[in-house]
Amino acid sequence: MLRYLPFLLILAVWIYAFIDCLNTPEKEVRKLPKVVWVIIILLFGQVLLGPIAWFAVGRPRKNAPYGATKPQERRWVAPDDNPDFLKSLGDDKTKRDPSPAPQDDPASTPDPAPSDASRDQDDDAHLKQWE
Repeated sequence: MLRYLPFLLILAVWIYAFIDCLNTPEKEVRKLPKVVWVIIILLFGQVLLGPIAWFAVGRPRKNAPYGATKPQERRWVAPDDNPDFLKSLGDDKTKRDPSPAPQDDPASTPDPAPSDASRDQDDDAHLKQWE
């Protein structure tokens, strides 16, 4: 049984590479046309040159973010270098927290905060009430 294992492994890799090549969209195949990759996989599959070449060179990269297929689309940009992201922060801030209009009327200014002594007295009164 063990003497058939290398043959079965080669056959499995060969079939996997062939099916993977057939299922890959034409625009995502790298370096050569898809038909050429199918022929290379079929002709050199018994010695694993075709499947290894497909996996190393022809197969699209799976780590491409958001389905990017071109190298310039794969480039990751830090948020502080991305002008679109920085603009969106400004938009969110204006939507969320509109600044109030300045008021010149002195009668409408709020009273100053109570002094520390009155706060302490209020706190003491609350503590005694709870006890």
